[in-house]
Amino acid sequence: MKLLAIDTATEACSCALFIDGEIQQRSEIAPRQHTNLILPMADELLKAADLTANQLDGLAFGRGPGSFTGLRIASGVIQGIAFAADIPVAPISCLAALAQAAYIQNSSEKVLAAIDARMDEVYFGSYIVDQQGIMRSHDEERVCKPESIKIPENGQWYGVGSGWATKLGEKLESYDADKYPQAAAIIPLAVTAFKEGNVVSAEQALPVYLRNKVT
Repeated sequence: MKLLAIDTATEACSCALFIDGEIQQRSEIAPRQHTNLILPMADELLKAADLTANQLDGLAFGRGPGSFTGLRIASGVIQGIAFAADIPVAPISCLAALAQAAYIQNSSEKVLAAIDARMDEVYFGSYIVDQQGIMRSHDEERVCKPESIKIPENGQWYGVGSGWATKLGEKLESYDADKYPQAAAIIPLAVTAFKEGNVVSAEQALPVYLRNKVT
């Protein structure tokens, strides 16, 4: 399987290429530079692998939650490539990608992922790893005030993401607030999505903002 994944939902801009079990990634912390960086990253990875987009089996992208502008960039880029190459897309939660990275890097099996949503709010979700090493949602993702979140009592949880730099950090001893969603962590989630048929066509590769659900 050959997949290309991108994420531009936060300050981090990243692109990863998956070829038969191996992942190569380009990543940079560069706020407001994603438009200039993401396509050159993708081109570099494809050229290094001697591939074109038409030779890919599919695409994946961080569909949110995150920056409105960043999510529109990711969606627009993925739609353009998917239309041109006529290949399917796996939209992947950026919170799930944070949780997946925590499992890959720290073997954390229960993860509370949080992204700073500004306006004194966070994007928040809880995840538990399955027997295949894939993070599965434990509760509905949401945008909310940090002080409204209750830490689950069932087991030891690890916090990850910029949202933990807010008041949320007072609720849990073990967390890392310096992590951002990365395309490399999207890859295993995307591979699973393709196996399970959870993919969409180019026109359906849309962002998920979460904040739209709040009245």
